[in-house]
Amino acid sequence: MISQTAEYALRAVVYLADHADRPHTAREIAKASHVPLGYLSKVLQELVRAGLVASQRGLHGGFRLARSPAKLTVWDVIQAVDPIRRIRTCPLGLKAHGANLCPMHHRLDQAMAMVEEAFRSSTVAELLAEPTSSKPLCPFPHTKSCDHRPVPA
Repeated sequence: MISQTAEYALRAVVYLADHADRPHTAREIAKASHVPLGYLSKVLQELVRAGLVASQRGLHGGFRLARSPAKLTVWDVIQAVDPIRRIRTCPLGLKAHGANLCPMHHRLDQAMAMVEEAFRSSTVAELLAEPTSSKPLCPFPHTKSCDHRPVPA
């Protein structure tokens, strides 16, 4: 449903939201989010350009979220790296259809509208706060969190 690039961007953003105590290097984020470093570096730069992530150079530099996780939506992240495009005209280029979508493409666009609304209404903070035994980026099932903090009983 979403591209690998969007998935990797979401993993990085979730990691940064869950570890907001300090900036993190691309290497740290890549290791924790199970994303190849070279690919992640490009994704992080796209997130920086979009204003969702801030980068800081230097000895204590790295990446951190530029927005509060409570104000950052899944939609924001996806649109920053690989926008979901709605169907406005016939994808087949049929002139007879023009802007009047056939029933199939109309239904596909309606489904995309529902996905868009779900992504727009889901914040990164909600992803982290949702009660579940499976935490983002951690192996499942697990007995302790992936960053070695004790898991609440």
